[in-house]
Amino acid sequence: MEHFDASLSTYFKALLGPRDTRVKGWFLLDNYIPTFICTVIYLLIVWLGPKYMRNRQPFSCRGILVVYNLGLTLLSLYMFCELVTGVWEGRYNFFCQGTRSAGESDMKIVRVLWWYYFSKLIEFMDTFFFVLRKNNHQITVLHVYHHASMLNIWWFVMNWVPCGHSYFGATLNSFIHVLMYSYYGLSSVPSMRPYLWWKKYITQGQLLQFVLTIIQTSCGVFWPCTFPLGWLYFQIGYMISLITLFTNFYIQTYNRKGASRRKDHLKDHQNGSMAAVNGHTNSFSSLENNVKPRKLRKD
Repeated sequence: MEHFDASLSTYFKALLGPRDTRVKGWFLLDNYIPTFICTVIYLLIVWLGPKYMRNRQPFSCRGILVVYNLGLTLLSLYMFCELVTGVWEGRYNFFCQGTRSAGESDMKIVRVLWWYYFSKLIEFMDTFFFVLRKNNHQITVLHVYHHASMLNIWWFVMNWVPCGHSYFGATLNSFIHVLMYSYYGLSSVPSMRPYLWWKKYITQGQLLQFVLTIIQTSCGVFWPCTFPLGWLYFQIGYMISLITLFTNFYIQTYNRKGASRRKDHLKDHQNGSMAAVNGHTNSFSSLENNVKPRKLRKD
């Protein structure tokens, strides 16, 4: 295993350049294997979980959902505030910001972005709640792709470009997650559901986030600094993939032909049954082909 890890590190160094030594020794960052194994376990649960639950009663999870969503709301708010203040203190350049140009402010950004990376591991629970509540029709290609890819992408970001121009997308995403997980948390309380009207706008905010990230990332291409160009090109490509998938999701969820279908979706708001945030809808074929389509749960 040590030989394999050394070979992997040599390959990454040749492909991506030298790793950032400021995160050496940080939890989960020295070795890619744990992140990879967590992703494999996640995908296995996505595949095997619905099979295991097929002949079992779904779990409500209502109490733990309230705690989970509140925790992620507060964590997202903390990350957003820390990123904004770190960028302000370091006088970050919107057009292009290197990874070693703002001193202690860079380290503040690095520390917050580690939490951002770690939050992607926590967010695997979104899918696990779907499995436990037997909402397999909401485990979509978009949902799994987004969750599985983000953890792995941010492992590489934290090891090579853990600050500088990397801050922008994480800042926007943290803000969106404050809105999204607070929505989830409030919708866990049945009496609050009639007053929750901003579900559609969260999806619009996600799409706007991807577009703004492409614009800001492109600035670093046209007005380059010491931030590696390869990372910028990769980020643009990844954002395009998310825009494509989320746009397809949005059209199928909110177009006029789906108006009657939307009325059914509006009944469901909880993390385990919500239909229109973060790709949690049946816009794509279910990953569990053996599960027959059914109406969304009302609880």
